[in-house]
Amino acid sequence: MKHILIPTDFSKNAWNALEYAANLFTNEPCRFYVLHVDTLNNSGINGNSFMVLTSPQKSNTKEKLNDLTDKISSQFSNKIHQYIALKEYGNLVDIVRNTVCDKKIELIVMGTKGAKGLMASVIGSNAGNIITKIACNVLAVPENTKVELPNRIAFPTDYNLFYNHSILNSITEILQITNARLDVVHKTQSSPKFSNTQLNNKAYLSDYLKELFIDSHCFRNIQGKEIKQAIAEYIQDNNIKMLVMVAKNLNLFQKLFFNNQIEKLSHHTSVPLLVMHE
Repeated sequence: MKHILIPTDFSKNAWNALEYAANLFTNEPCRFYVLHVDTLNNSGINGNSFMVLTSPQKSNTKEKLNDLTDKISSQFSNKIHQYIALKEYGNLVDIVRNTVCDKKIELIVMGTKGAKGLMASVIGSNAGNIITKIACNVLAVPENTKVELPNRIAFPTDYNLFYNHSILNSITEILQITNARLDVVHKTQSSPKFSNTQLNNKAYLSDYLKELFIDSHCFRNIQGKEIKQAIAEYIQDNNIKMLVMVAKNLNLFQKLFFNNQIEKLSHHTSVPLLVMHE
């Protein structure tokens, strides 16, 4: 059984992420942990050493969580899916990290707010922190993403990383679940000139995909343009429905998703982003 964590703030985009995940794993036995993290102010606990009980501030978190549980029960009827509601107090990243460990979470699914997907989500925001600070695969689902199986997935890469067993397993899983075509995309300023390391990594990935997905993958080189624009145009022109990336590939990841000047996580598309951790 696959264990999936879905943080929620009871917003529309959080619900959309839950729907997307339930649909994505329709044929997979799953246990979904739906987690809401409230502030310590609402916990009824104050102080560091003696943990003095105080009167909690007014909060309707319990009611919202009950309503969410009722909504899940009424709208989802998949017999191989289980839903468990969790409520915690404190720092979101710390609690998510602990939950990943305690519940043996394999994937975190998060809704992201904004008409341009992850664009304008500050690094210190929930999605940015969880993607960059927790060693667990994360699927970020932009607001208003259509709940459907992606039939074409893009994998931007610079071939500088060796694709280990964990990464290849993550790619294999998403392709087997969706039956999607994988576009391995490399962006260059001119005709690509690869180092020996890049050539070896590309050859290894190519051999792997030929063995398992011989008729459902391709390698593409796109030249010119700034990388964000090039990938965004590739997504639009080729009807890409999901991006997958390796978190460890910091150089490419930062070029695509981070604006160092204003420290923002930016993503100019509306397709889900699967960030794979080793």
